[in-house]
Amino acid sequence: MAVKIRLARHGKKAYAFYHIVVADSRAPRDGKFIEKLGTYNPNTNPATIDLNFEQALSWLMKGAQPTDTARAILSYKGVLYKKHLLGGVAKGAFSESDAEAKFNKWLGEKEGKIAAKVNKISTDAKADAKARLTAEAAVNEARAKAVAEKKAAAEAEKKAAEEAAAAEAQETAEESAAEVEAPAAE
Repeated sequence: MAVKIRLARHGKKAYAFYHIVVADSRAPRDGKFIEKLGTYNPNTNPATIDLNFEQALSWLMKGAQPTDTARAILSYKGVLYKKHLLGGVAKGAFSESDAEAKFNKWLGEKEGKIAAKVNKISTDAKADAKARLTAEAAVNEARAKAVAEKKAAAEAEKKAAEEAAAAEAQETAEESAAEVEAPAAE
């Protein structure tokens, strides 16, 4: 029986969430499995991986073959590197303490890279939000200026209309006064 470490899909449509499982290679993707090793959520940035490191290493040492995606996940978490180091210890290339020191050094560097990526993403998000806020303020200012100009034009038009109405009223008053004076002269 060939044993595979692979992903079993869960989650909603267009929002995948995976379980990392050990299963018989003949079993369907979302079918029966031997053991659940962890979860993988590609929807977050960076992707969230929760993995039982010791169990995954144990299954790899027993001969389980990971699929391509599972291999990438195991490599990202350092399980494959740890297996490689344990192989070197078994061959006598170096001691177990040297292997542990190498792995801890690699793990520290990896955590630093992940922390740097998370910080970069958060600072980029803050900078993007600030840029959008500045752009929105500029748009609002332009709109306020346009509204003020429109109000000023409307007030000027209203004032001109009032002046025209007053001038017309004055003309009609003068004409009626002239008409009143004209019959009296007859």
